[in-house]
Amino acid sequence: MQFFDDSLLPENQQPLVIQVAPFGPEFLPGDSDDIPVSLDAQIQKAVDCYNAGATVLHVHCREEDGQGSKRLSRFNETLARLREAVPDMLLQVGGSISFAPEGEGNEAKWLSDDTRHMLAELTPKPDQVTIAINTNQMNVCELMSADDVAGTSLALPAYQAAYSEMTIPSGPAFVAEHLKRLQAAGIQPHFMLADVGQLETVERLMRRGIYTGPLILNHVMIGGGLDGPNPRNMMEFINRCPEGAVLTIETIMRNVLPLTTMAIAMGLHTRVGIEDNLWGKKGERMTSVKQVEQQVRIARELHREVATGKQAREIYKIGEHYKSVDETLAKVGYAPNRTNERGNPLRLAA
Repeated sequence: MQFFDDSLLPENQQPLVIQVAPFGPEFLPGDSDDIPVSLDAQIQKAVDCYNAGATVLHVHCREEDGQGSKRLSRFNETLARLREAVPDMLLQVGGSISFAPEGEGNEAKWLSDDTRHMLAELTPKPDQVTIAINTNQMNVCELMSADDVAGTSLALPAYQAAYSEMTIPSGPAFVAEHLKRLQAAGIQPHFMLADVGQLETVERLMRRGIYTGPLILNHVMIGGGLDGPNPRNMMEFINRCPEGAVLTIETIMRNVLPLTTMAIAMGLHTRVGIEDNLWGKKGERMTSVKQVEQQVRIARELHREVATGKQAREIYKIGEHYKSVDETLAKVGYAPNRTNERGNPLRLAA
């Protein structure tokens, strides 16, 4: 991404798209009084976040007993309710879910990856499903201090041990098949990328024609196998993003505020919510809605417009799909593939 002399002026920046992740799937209901448990409460939380200024909802589901849901039917019910309650909000389903078979005899039909590919069969379909690239460690506890997890289940040694050993299974065969199914279903993949190496893998997927759509992504800086919340990491990732990418900054706990403030000033987009962060200033809990409101206030102080639902849909290029590798590379802002020339491939003059 390039920055010109006037790139920090708000009139030259896109309206700010605020993603919100208010459902906190890694936490138990007793960990916070801001965790919506019933379906009605989950829907109301989405409404409240939208009214506060968020236009992208990162969706996870719970059962009525508070446990994370693995039922496709529960997700379908939730998505249908959300479409009615927040019709202008982009619905982004968290792609980490593995569905459990429902109904007698279905276990034999669903292999391990099939349960993840079922995200492409959600009805009504979401606007996006997130996808991680390359199998790697995701130790979300590495950057969490005792203060960060105080009063939550993540303070318990057994939970700490389990989350410290967590990995993201996302090898080449799974990614290729998942992208194929999502694109066939008209669902936009939202890439959750932890470092430049994963961005390079996405570029190769585009160059090989495995993915032919917009590059909409989060830079996920949560440490433990992923980039940490270091501004140098953030700037290197920004430098490596092509001009046509739409970049959202995501990090963890009290690092969220400083890095999203930088993102707002630079014309990028942001993610907040209790899935990532429970805190305002040290020792004071902050709800998802309050976090969204804070982002709106910062944007207004910088005179940057906050996106409407319609604007967010346009910025995220929902519904766009490209016909060829060449068109994909041109739209995203990468140089074309090499043909027979020596030296670096050059963009053709318009």
